[in-house]
Amino acid sequence: MRRFSWFNATSLTFGFAFLYLPMIILVIYSFNESRLVTVWAGFSTKWYGELLSNELFLDAAWVTLKVAVVSSSIATVLGTMAAYVLVRSGRFSGRTLFSGMIYAPLVMPEVITGLSLLLLFIGIGMDRGVFTIVLAHTTFSMCFVSVVVSSRLVTFDRSLEEAALDLGCTPWQAFRLVTLPIIAPAVISGWLLAFTLSLDDLVIASFTAGPSATTLPMRIWSSVRLGVSPEINALSTLLIAVVTLGVISASLVSKRNLMRQQQDEQTAARTA
Repeated sequence: MRRFSWFNATSLTFGFAFLYLPMIILVIYSFNESRLVTVWAGFSTKWYGELLSNELFLDAAWVTLKVAVVSSSIATVLGTMAAYVLVRSGRFSGRTLFSGMIYAPLVMPEVITGLSLLLLFIGIGMDRGVFTIVLAHTTFSMCFVSVVVSSRLVTFDRSLEEAALDLGCTPWQAFRLVTLPIIAPAVISGWLLAFTLSLDDLVIASFTAGPSATTLPMRIWSSVRLGVSPEINALSTLLIAVVTLGVISASLVSKRNLMRQQQDEQTAARTA
């Protein structure tokens, strides 16, 4: 067993400091009394109150949540369908083109994707707004869902479906009652990934959003260009807190499920 050397400890320390020290500083200065973000003037929570009364940020947050929920839901349905076709349909005419169109947004620069969608919306005369942002986010996030779900379908035991068909289920019933519950963790993971990508997107939304729709990343970017305000620090701290709580909750649920599975295995072993 190799010892944990000083070089590894130093590298790990600098790595974590590079990643998390800026976040810690941001959280600390979100409680700064002064409007100047680099000058500490005492502890205060007034900027959180200012944030909650800022209509621009609240409206942008509401638009972002609507777009993320709708686009990730549509992307999950379409991505799951695309993954099912790629894994289960075998070789068919146009399969290479179809798979290339599914995976192309994974490597396509967001600037190119946003510009092409902008030209498309202008060409068909569609007014830009929340609907165009939803379409754009669905377009680039469904490929991520397809990759996640297809990786689960590849390892799926098809004998379970065949048994359901032998017992009288129709193909749709076999998919709904057998396949979908088994691949549900991958589908949920795909939805969460699409939801996160939609919340985080700035470039594509900047191309496809109109004057009537502004997402939270766009609002933050436009505010930061004029200078970082304490409200931005407060907003970022709240986002960090939400993400931290989500990660901790997911870890606790996963640990509890693992312990339950181990207890069930032990119980089954004693019974046998």
